[in-house]
Amino acid sequence: MVNTNDDGGVGLKKRRMCGWSKQDFLPEESFKSWGSYVNALSSTTTRLKDRILTRSSDSLELENVRGRSQHEMKKALNWLDIMWFGIGSVMGAGIFVLTGEATNNDAGPAVIISYLISGISALLSVLCYVEFAIELPVAGGSFAYLRVELGDFVAYIAAGNILFEYVVGGASVARAWTSYFATLCNHQPNDFRINVSSLGEDYRHLDPIAVAVSIMICSIACLSIKGSSRFNSVTTIIHLLVIVFIFIAGLTKANPKNITSFAPFGVRGIMTATAKLFFAYVGFDGIATLGEEIKNPGRDIPIGLVGSMSIIIASYCLLSTTLVLMQPYTQIDVDAPFTLAFQAVGMNWAKYIVALGALKGMTTSLLANIIGQARYFTHIGRTHMAPPFLAAINQKTGTPVNATIVMTVVNCVVAFFTSLDVLANLLSISTLFLFTLVAVALLVRRYYVTGETSVSDRNKFTGFMLVIIGSSVGLAIYWARSSNGWVGYTVLAPIWFLATLGLQITLKQARKAKQWGVPLLPWLPSASIAINIFIMGSFDHSSYVRFGIWTLILLVYYLFVALHASYDAAKETQKEVEATQIETQLPNNAAI
Repeated sequence: MVNTNDDGGVGLKKRRMCGWSKQDFLPEESFKSWGSYVNALSSTTTRLKDRILTRSSDSLELENVRGRSQHEMKKALNWLDIMWFGIGSVMGAGIFVLTGEATNNDAGPAVIISYLISGISALLSVLCYVEFAIELPVAGGSFAYLRVELGDFVAYIAAGNILFEYVVGGASVARAWTSYFATLCNHQPNDFRINVSSLGEDYRHLDPIAVAVSIMICSIACLSIKGSSRFNSVTTIIHLLVIVFIFIAGLTKANPKNITSFAPFGVRGIMTATAKLFFAYVGFDGIATLGEEIKNPGRDIPIGLVGSMSIIIASYCLLSTTLVLMQPYTQIDVDAPFTLAFQAVGMNWAKYIVALGALKGMTTSLLANIIGQARYFTHIGRTHMAPPFLAAINQKTGTPVNATIVMTVVNCVVAFFTSLDVLANLLSISTLFLFTLVAVALLVRRYYVTGETSVSDRNKFTGFMLVIIGSSVGLAIYWARSSNGWVGYTVLAPIWFLATLGLQITLKQARKAKQWGVPLLPWLPSASIAINIFIMGSFDHSSYVRFGIWTLILLVYYLFVALHASYDAAKETQKEVEATQIETQLPNNAAI
C-alpha cells in the first residue's frame, strides 16, 4: 500500500530524531551525487518547460502535498480569531511610522485619500484571497493558489516575494518596536541601538532589542496556535482601545485651519503617498495561511478577513484625519508623528499612551507575521522548492516549529542591521506584484479549466487577459512618465473597460465557486489588477532596480536548485497518485 504521508523516499520519514543530515536539505534524486546533479542540469530546459506548463490541483494540494508534513495542524480557530489576527497582522508599524513621512513630504492632509485608495486596493485583493482560501484551505496560501492556476514557476517567483515581504515586514516592525520603546522611555531610538561607524549609514545602527522581541514572539508562535490567538486577541483589543483614545483625545485639539491647504502636492503627491502607505496594509495575506487550522473555512474566512480589513481601513482614515487636524502638515514629525503631535498641542502625557498602544500593535503584528511566514515556508518545503525539513509539523504542538525558528533567525539578522527606509518601497512592490498575480489566478480559475474549456474560448480568454494586463501596465507607465498629460488615460482606460466587458459577455464561467465567490466577476479582480499595477507606477527607479536584483537572485536559485528538487518531488507524487488509482481499481482480494 502506498503511503501518501510519505513523499516517496525523498522527504521527512527517514529523518533522524536529533540533528540534520543532507537528506533533510537535498534528499531528491537529482542531488544524490555529483553525477546525478550534472545530469539534472543537462535537463534544465526540459524540466523548466515541464514546471512552467504543469499545474497542481486542489486535491493534490489538500491531500498529497499537505501529507508530507506527517502530522496535521490543529483546527482551533474560528471567525473571531481570524478577525483579531487580521487586525493584529496589519495594524503595526505602518500607521505609526509612515504616516508622518507621507503627510509631510508627499500628500499633506490629503494623506486621508491616500489611505483610502491603498485600502480599497487591499480590500479588492482580500476578496480575491477569500474565494481561494475557502476552496484551498492549506498553509501555502497564495503560493498554493498560484501553483494550481498558474503553475510551479510563477508560484516560485511569487513565493520568493512572499517571503521577502514577510522578512522585511517583520524586521521593519521589530525596529519600529525599538523606536517607540525609546519614546516611551524619553530617549531617541538610536540611544538603544549600537552604533558601528565602520558600516554603511543604513546598516550601522545595530538593534539588539528588535532581536530580543523577535525571539520572544517566536517562542509564543511555536507553542500553540490557540495560545497565540488568545495572546493576539488581548493585545489587539488593547491596541484598538488606544486608537479610540487617539481619535477622541486628538479631536479635542482639532483645528480645521490645518487642512485648508488639503492637497498641496496635487494628485501626484497623493498617489506617491498611496504607494508608500500600501506598506501599512501588508500582512493580511498571511491569514490565508491559517486555512488548515480554521474550524469552518467557508464561514470563518469571509467574516474574519473582510471584517478585519474594513475595520483597518476605517481606523487608518480616522487616525490620519485626527493627525492632520491636530497639526499643520509641515510640522508633523516624520519619525513619531502621533506621539509628538500630542506633545505639540500640550498633551505631553498622552504620548505615553500612544507609544504604549503602538508597542502593543507592533507586538501583534510581529506575531501574525512570524505565524504567516512560517506556514508559507512550510508549504514551500512540502513542494521541495525549499528544504523539506521545513515542512515538518510538531506532533505535540501542531505547529511548524522548524519553519518558525528558521524564519525568526532570518528576521533577526535583517532587523539587527537594516533600517526601515532601505527596503520599505521594495516590500510594497513585492506585495502588489503578488496581489496582482492572485487576481489573475482567480480569473484563470473561473474562466479556464484544462480539458474542458474549448480552444476558441481559451484563446479569447487569453486575449482579453493580455489586454487587461497590458492596458493596466500602460496606465502605470503613462502615469510615471507624463506629468500633465491626459490623452493616454482617455485611450487606455476605455481599453481596459472594454476588455473586461468582453470577458464578461462573450465567455461563460468554466467553474463556479463552491461556497463563496467573488462578487461582480470579472470586474472586481480586473479592477484589482489595474489598481495594483497603477500604484506600482508611483515607485521610484531605484526600488525597481532592487526588485529586479532580487528576482534575478530567485531565478538563479531556482535554475540550480529549486527546479530540480521540485521536479523530482512532483514525479514522486505522480507515481503515488498513479499507484493509488491502480489499487482502488483492483478487486478487494487482489489489493496489495
